[in-house]
Amino acid sequence: MLALRLARGSRPLVQVRRLLVAAASAGSGFLLLYVLAQALARPGGSFPLLAWALVPLAATVQFAVAVARTDPATRPREGLDAAGLGPVRLTLVAALSSGLACALGSAVALAAFLHLRGDLAGLPFDGAGAALLHAELPLPLAAALTLLALLPLTASAATALALRPRPAAAPQTRLPWGIALAACGFAVEAYAGRRGPGLLAGWALTAVGLVLAGPGVAYACGFLVQAVRPGALRLLAGRTLQEEAPRLGPPLGVLCAVGAGALTAPALREGGALRVPLGELTGPAAALVALCAAATLLMSALEVRQARATARETLAGLGAPASLVRGAAALRATALAAVCVPLAWGVAELTSLALTR
Repeated sequence: MLALRLARGSRPLVQVRRLLVAAASAGSGFLLLYVLAQALARPGGSFPLLAWALVPLAATVQFAVAVARTDPATRPREGLDAAGLGPVRLTLVAALSSGLACALGSAVALAAFLHLRGDLAGLPFDGAGAALLHAELPLPLAAALTLLALLPLTASAATALALRPRPAAAPQTRLPWGIALAACGFAVEAYAGRRGPGLLAGWALTAVGLVLAGPGVAYACGFLVQAVRPGALRLLAGRTLQEEAPRLGPPLGVLCAVGAGALTAPALREGGALRVPLGELTGPAAALVALCAAATLLMSALEVRQARATARETLAGLGAPASLVRGAAALRATALAAVCVPLAWGVAELTSLALTR
């Protein structure tokens, strides 16, 4: 009940972010129901479809966690401890809010799925969706509800884990592990070739490696920005980027993985080395993953901006011009783009070589 009251009393921009989470969860839920329909028609080949459908689900969960971290209702405030709302209770409230947003999206996905199958009222689009969703076969309601419950439960658990108080790890310590996992991913892809499960496992290892290496890459970008006799602008941008590396690094790694996949797919499709994993919904699924990755990075940047509000006020009190803060932000974004774009291109080239050996 408290989570509902906090959600109802939030500002419009916060509500828009929650609605975006619901929209992303609706897309992921629809993909899960599509996999269920395909499994009813072809039970033998349903596992690879389900494995590929978990990729949009993971991207949606990460987006939900990023939105929860920027929610003003989940931040500790003065006086809330006396009312029984300490860090643990606020974490539970954030987890429930994420679960409610994803549950709303899952309900929309179920309604749209049943409508396209003609189970609610007539067949829309001249029955074009009925053949794709195998409307001639009965839909097991228990299995559909179980799949749809997977996203809200996972988002709630991930939010609770992400917001729990814990000591921060140094960004540089994860960089070697990320490189090692990415190398393992390339090896798995080279061994499995274009076979579905092996390709997915190798790509997943590479993506996890990029996520782990992301904070280290962002920290290295900050070091390069302030190298060789920095002025006030470069020193501010570099130190800030190093401080923000733990927050910006993981979503930056996910975006690099998505960009590498987008660069790899056309070349492999032209060479016939890549099959369409989710049939006709492969394109929408890829678009959902890309949008969730980009939105997660934007939410992380918003979280960093909220966390540095006191620092900006201090600089303004010291007489620093507003152009200095804006220039430092632009320099940080340029440095990250200058490093991450070649990184994504290099991962795409290595993936192509591994799959087309």
